[in-house]
Amino acid sequence: MGESKSKKRFFSFNYKSIFEKKYWVWTVFVFSLFIFFSGGFGIIALIANDSHNPNSNKGYCGDDTVINGCSEVKPYFCLSEKLIELPFLCGCPDSFSSFNGTCVSKYHTNPKTIRLKYFLNGKEDFIDFVAYEGFANYVSKIPRSIKYTNGYEFSRVDFKLKAINDEEQRKFLLPLVIQIQNITDNKDDQAKIAISLVQNIPFGTSNKTTNFFGEVINHSRYPYEVLYDFQGVCGEKSDLLSFLLRELGYGVSFFYYHLENHEAIGIKCPIEESLMETGYCFVETTSPSLITDSQISYIGVGKLYSTPEIHIISDGLSLGRNLKEYKDADKLVKIRNSIDKSGLLGPFNRKVFNNLKSKYGLTEMYYR
Repeated sequence: MGESKSKKRFFSFNYKSIFEKKYWVWTVFVFSLFIFFSGGFGIIALIANDSHNPNSNKGYCGDDTVINGCSEVKPYFCLSEKLIELPFLCGCPDSFSSFNGTCVSKYHTNPKTIRLKYFLNGKEDFIDFVAYEGFANYVSKIPRSIKYTNGYEFSRVDFKLKAINDEEQRKFLLPLVIQIQNITDNKDDQAKIAISLVQNIPFGTSNKTTNFFGEVINHSRYPYEVLYDFQGVCGEKSDLLSFLLRELGYGVSFFYYHLENHEAIGIKCPIEESLMETGYCFVETTSPSLITDSQISYIGVGKLYSTPEIHIISDGLSLGRNLKEYKDADKLVKIRNSIDKSGLLGPFNRKVFNNLKSKYGLTEMYYR
């Protein structure tokens, strides 16, 4: 991608200094901690073995934390190129406490496992994410209104930032970011996983309502609620994807099409691949689609013809050049342009589309 990796060097556990130096009091103290928190001897053996593992050649985890070091995200520790929870070494986030080798919160009640489907390099896979009713209820009660003084006029981006910037919500969403980073250390692949899994969350409106300045409107989900409810509309799913891509380090924007009342995400990318040379590639969130494919025909709306507003969420990494998605999106555009008056595809284009459909988990509507 042309981006230099700066490895994060936080707390690093050097087992050699404990055994080679005669700091016996310190050694006994550390061993006591390991035993107290259960599995201590097993973990220290893994750390020692990891330092001499010939297959561990990258030397860092998917968030760039060095092996045998604590991540910037508590309570994660980089062991064998995977991030694991290790609160007694790395600590817990504020408002969390350590219990039985994990960090817990008062909102960790009524858990359920959400199976998130994604496609990467032509293969379908899943992430199992544990979501909690206790925290979903907490998030649903956060006021959606924004109060300003001195005549400040709030904008659409203010509400977007409010939805993705809640600090308590961030603590509950970061485990999903960690799961993505544990799949691969390739930054572009991490972004593709995040995009695909959000696209594969079903589209659906909330059955809740809220009072907004005296008017009853549909409840607007925050990103955590989209996961817990396992559904969302375009703006809600865009908020979730914005959060994930930003935490993965990418430059993020969102596009708002006023006439069509539609939102999509922009991810920083090479200018020649970006939407209207903005430096941000178009990413649809409502359903599986390809990065840069902005020529989709939406049910009841058709194609997006209006000029979108663009709002920057964060600066950061850019997608690399020569991604397969760029070329495959061009293939889809050509397939759409080749459809005859009967609305049918020729045999060659049908074969090309079926290959793309299998590769990205597309539906029939995406050749129209």
